[in-house]
Amino acid sequence: MSDQNIPFQVINWDIIPKTNHPGEVGNSTWQTLQFTGLRVRLVEYSAGYIADHWCQKGHIVHCLEGVVISEMETGEKSTLTKGMTYIVTDELSSHRSLAQTHVKLLIIDGDFLKYQP
Repeated sequence: MSDQNIPFQVINWDIIPKTNHPGEVGNSTWQTLQFTGLRVRLVEYSAGYIADHWCQKGHIVHCLEGVVISEMETGEKSTLTKGMTYIVTDELSSHRSLAQTHVKLLIIDGDFLKYQP
């Protein structure tokens, strides 16, 4: 079996450790599973959270709880509410997250989202 194959597994998020990631304002916590070329995270933002950087990575972001605003460096904003998802490839936007209330997200990123000209 290749080291890139992921065998069937059930993820109990209750036992995955949380890491703290301060924002420009507020805080985010991540529970991360890292595989070869793939990262899966359960991410929570505190109320009032503003990311501390503009991100150009590709993601699949699914909102599990709350409301998150994705702000583009151009000033454009998109709002995700519970049950909504956004997808973007690496290097196709410069974005950051804002949260007025507590937010919980499932975020998937990895090599399959690399920009291909």
